[in-house]
Amino acid sequence: MIDFSAPADIVAPQLLGCYISHNGVTIRLTEVEAYLGAEDAAAHTYRGQTKRNAAMFGPPGRLYVYLSYGIHLNGNIVCAPEGTGQGCLMRGGEIIEGEDLARQRRQANGKIIPYENLARGPGNLGRALGFSLEDNGTPIVLAPREAEPEWVAGPRIGISKNKGAPYRFWIPRNKTVSTPRGYPK
Repeated sequence: MIDFSAPADIVAPQLLGCYISHNGVTIRLTEVEAYLGAEDAAAHTYRGQTKRNAAMFGPPGRLYVYLSYGIHLNGNIVCAPEGTGQGCLMRGGEIIEGEDLARQRRQANGKIIPYENLARGPGNLGRALGFSLEDNGTPIVLAPREAEPEWVAGPRIGISKNKGAPYRFWIPRNKTVSTPRGYPK
């Protein structure tokens, strides 16, 4: 069982291989990133609590859902003691149940999306799970992993601040993981 009151960089690798079910779709997490609040310039909570990020300061084990670039609904799992503003961004996963529903949510212009791309990337994962802003602050329910998978850590991607920090965790050689997948070399 995961102790969500631990710091995000401790919780993040424990999330790999866990199952999250939401709105008719179940995903096995294959990639996450840790964000460490006030000590992490890349965290939404770096400068303190706002109306938008308030869920990150709430009790651990809840969702922080936010709109990214005005189009993607991304989801974090709140970690660390209440008031610290830490969380783990769910970056990628494998669809375990509800593939047809995930495909329906992800379908664009009649183009067939390959299985490995259905929940690769935080916006795609959020769309596959059917996240909405109303999910912000709701308790997360994870099914535990069957066994601890092999995992690696490396720099986060898609950010401009504190990007060298080794707070991205993923299952190596898994095609549902965002590129670059080559860390460590």
